[in-house]
Formats: sequence, C-alpha cells, structure tokens
Amino acid sequence: MSHHHSTSLGTPFNIRTVQLMVAMFDRDMNGTINFNEFCSLFKYVQDWQTCFRRYDRDNSGSIDLNEFSNALISFGYHLSPQFVNLMMRRFDRNRRGSIAFDDFIYACVCLQTLTREFSRYDCRGIGHTVFSFEQFLTSAFAVII
Repeated sequence: MSHHHSTSLGTPFNIRTVQLMVAMFDRDMNGTINFNEFCSLFKYVQDWQTCFRRYDRDNSGSIDLNEFSNALISFGYHLSPQFVNLMMRRFDRNRRGSIAFDDFIYACVCLQTLTREFSRYDCRGIGHTVFSFEQFLTSAFAVII
C-alpha cells in the first residue's frame, strides 16, 4: 500500500499512513506483515472505507471541513471549530481544503491513539489531567514514531 498501491478511490496511499497501519497490524513486531496480518489490515481498510463514504456526503472522494466535523462529532469528539480547522490543515496534505481517504484514516487513528494515551492519565474521566513533559512526549511518540 505504498505509493505504488492506491486506495479504491483512485489515489495513492500516503507512505506515513501505510507505515502507521503496518505497525498496527505487525503483531510479531518484525517490521513486516504476514498473510494473516495483511488480511486483518485489509478488513480494517475496508471498514474505514465504509466509514469514509458515510461522511463523504457529496461523494467528492474527499472529506471537507463540514463532513470532517460531522464525523468527529459522531465518533464522540466535541472539539472546538478552531481545533477541527487545525486538524484539517494538518491532515490536508494536498492543500485542497479537504482530506483524502488515507489522510482521513491517518487523522482518525492519530486522534484515537492520542485519546487512548490521554485517557491513561485522565483517571476521573473529566477531560483534564496533569502529567509530566516526559509522559506527554511518550504519548506523542506513540503517534508520530
């Protein structure tokens, strides 16, 4: 699923999305995925494609700001419009004002991972916590490395 492989929506997958997903499904942690791991990954991508199409209301093949905001709300995130705009700018690698399929996966997986990491420290579930700089870096590195 590198630049030689494409989404079924016709655009190549971004290498960072491929690396993220391979790392998620590389159960034996050898840097590659075997056939069974690939089958699980393929199903995962198909599930994301179904989700993507659900929120791509205008069938443009990309998710605009309003569609992205609606998706995040339906996932249970109540984020400020400013933050949703920030996410759009961060994950819109083609600078078209919309997010491609693979970037949508990347954005959502990053948000899920950061949410999971944050929840480890938010013991009372109130959306606020205190943690050290190293704890923050450890959580951030779980997403970016």
